[in-house]
Amino acid sequence: MPETYSAHESRVYYVDEVAFGQTPTNPSMLGIPAESLEPAVNPGNIKLRGVGSVDLQAIKKGVRAPSLKISYPLPSEAPINFLQYARNELDKSLSIQLLYYKGVFASATDIISLLYTGCKFQKLTVECSIEDVVKAIVELLAQNLTAGTDKFSGATYADYGGAIPFYESYIKKDAATLERVTDWKFTVENNLKQVPVIRSTNGHILKYLPHRHRNLTGEVVFEFESKEEFDNIINDAEFTLEFGLGGTSKAVFSNCKWENVAAPTRIEELVSLKAEFVAKTFTVT
Repeated sequence: MPETYSAHESRVYYVDEVAFGQTPTNPSMLGIPAESLEPAVNPGNIKLRGVGSVDLQAIKKGVRAPSLKISYPLPSEAPINFLQYARNELDKSLSIQLLYYKGVFASATDIISLLYTGCKFQKLTVECSIEDVVKAIVELLAQNLTAGTDKFSGATYADYGGAIPFYESYIKKDAATLERVTDWKFTVENNLKQVPVIRSTNGHILKYLPHRHRNLTGEVVFEFESKEEFDNIINDAEFTLEFGLGGTSKAVFSNCKWENVAAPTRIEELVSLKAEFVAKTFTVT
């Protein structure tokens, strides 16, 4: 039996699905340079009680609810390859494989494979701050989870490297570069709906995982040098925010309004301004 697995003995890969919940044959798996992984599955147990006993009389499986949380720095070699799937306009699902292994990955032994199929983005947060790199936190829901002991037969596994330090990012408001920002983040919430149906085969597995209403929000932290953000709120002004994601990649939020602006002022501290925003649409290119 192998010893307990360590974080350096784990990797995570993904591939587009042609059909929802089905991993392609001989897939070309692309790596995610994760800092942390949190695979989980809830069997949705149905707990039955009855008269005559203080204890449960039966435990039946309910609707299986696999989920996965991944935190990772955006790789400079391919900054948006994974996070672009947060856009519900693409309406694509993914197969995501977590591999725990011993030895060298190319000839790994004692493999534990957790394969999430029918994955879609429930929530994406991308953030950047001074003296750090641009990072993403992704929460996914899936249709099913399968545990195995090997890589895919006939698959290729490719990894992307590099990172995007804060000075290689930027933020623009209505095409004008902002040079007062110390931190920024944005969040995309897709509010997926887990839809099972009554059926005799795989009745405990979701049949659909559609997108519902989307929430586009974020926060920008400024050095307090201007009253512009207060003016924007008072004047009920709309604007566009563009976030640099490395190279030529960017996320653009359109028809934005500041949701809340605050400038906490304390003794012996410089004044900063936190401005939360809400947007109508966004794109990643």
